[in-house]
Amino acid sequence: MTLYRAQTIDTPQDPFRGGALRADADAGLLVEDGVIVDRDGFARLRSRHPEAEVVELTGGVLLPGLVDTHVHFPQVRVIGALGMPLLEWLEQCALPEEARLAEVEYARAVAAEFVTALIGAGTTTALVFGSHFAPAVDALFEAAAASRLRVTSGLVVSDRMLRADLHTTARRGYDEGRALAQRWHGTGHSRYAVTPRFALSCSDDLLASCGQLHRDLPDSWFTSHINENLDEVATVGRLFDGGSYLDSYDRHGLVGRRSVLAHNVHPTDAELKRLAEARTSVAHCPTSNAALGSGLFPLHRHLAHGVPVALGSDVGAGTGFSLFKEGLQAYLLQRLSGPDGVALTAAHLLHLATAAGAEALGLREEIGDLGVGRRFDAVWVRPAPGTPLDIGMRHATGPEDALAKVFALGTPYDVARVWIDGEPVAAGTARVERAASAS
Repeated sequence: MTLYRAQTIDTPQDPFRGGALRADADAGLLVEDGVIVDRDGFARLRSRHPEAEVVELTGGVLLPGLVDTHVHFPQVRVIGALGMPLLEWLEQCALPEEARLAEVEYARAVAAEFVTALIGAGTTTALVFGSHFAPAVDALFEAAAASRLRVTSGLVVSDRMLRADLHTTARRGYDEGRALAQRWHGTGHSRYAVTPRFALSCSDDLLASCGQLHRDLPDSWFTSHINENLDEVATVGRLFDGGSYLDSYDRHGLVGRRSVLAHNVHPTDAELKRLAEARTSVAHCPTSNAALGSGLFPLHRHLAHGVPVALGSDVGAGTGFSLFKEGLQAYLLQRLSGPDGVALTAAHLLHLATAAGAEALGLREEIGDLGVGRRFDAVWVRPAPGTPLDIGMRHATGPEDALAKVFALGTPYDVARVWIDGEPVAAGTARVERAASAS
């Protein structure tokens, strides 16, 4: 047993539904076999468990591991290509890079960089858009398993309107997806997600094969894009005879509790109603929406209809792996939304980056907060002395103010240590290694 002593902040109850931030200045968390088995003030917990090894996390704050509900593994090397809308950006930046993953050694190198960057940003769980090439998806799962990252991912499929070398067929997409799932689905922390790229690039036949695969794989997940860009939405409407974007998936049984759709910047009320009925979650990707000029996310409409929302980084249209940055951008864009904007607090941002993501991925009973019974997935934010975040946290007026400063100023270099299932994981940055040595 290990007894962790730290200042902790989490959101065990949804602040969008009246839940309050939980903050303990001197908490004790007793961890056994990767599970938090007891929690109390440190002194009281220490008196009950004098035999436990104590890990002192002095300074900073301990948060639940971050959950990224939409991120593209093949795009880590094209982050920062600015100045283009979605479809132009795909053609000029993302898709040429994705085609390079046909070469398996290249894919392995990208997978290693991707996993290192996720963990270095404090992300312990992610729903990942895989590759169009099955060996590259294998490489991703292998890299994630080596790091113990909780990953849900799968083969990306398309059969039109992309480069020809990224196309597949309904039969091949089904067979390759099923083979990948047989190797990885339910193995360790890995799960399989059926992943058509988006309705724009998928025929009805291909989406039908995706629906069949989703039904044939018990407890598999489904993820794709929806309503990201107005030109994209209009084209999907023409391709599917005037039907809604959501209907292109729903007609094939792909809209349900184990579905996560990214963006949804331009939904209809009918689509929001159906998403709420199906308990399908939306991954809000604010830096990507801003960088591509896709639009302002209508968070108030999602909340009014009861559609679950979590955060995604959307690397590489998104501008980095840090969910602190995504939370800040979500806050800023809601401020710019005028009377339709939602007044977000630091508690809302932490919830979106942790418990909401865990709920979207069906993992809320295991992760998402630092309560008894949860797996010990955690991130210790401890900025270097003298940095703006260090100064701000030391002079914060209370825990919510300190948390707000983490979202306003925090970067991966402020992540001092990360745990998954109670085990520290190497994040691969000098900052992390220095912090670990210092403690």
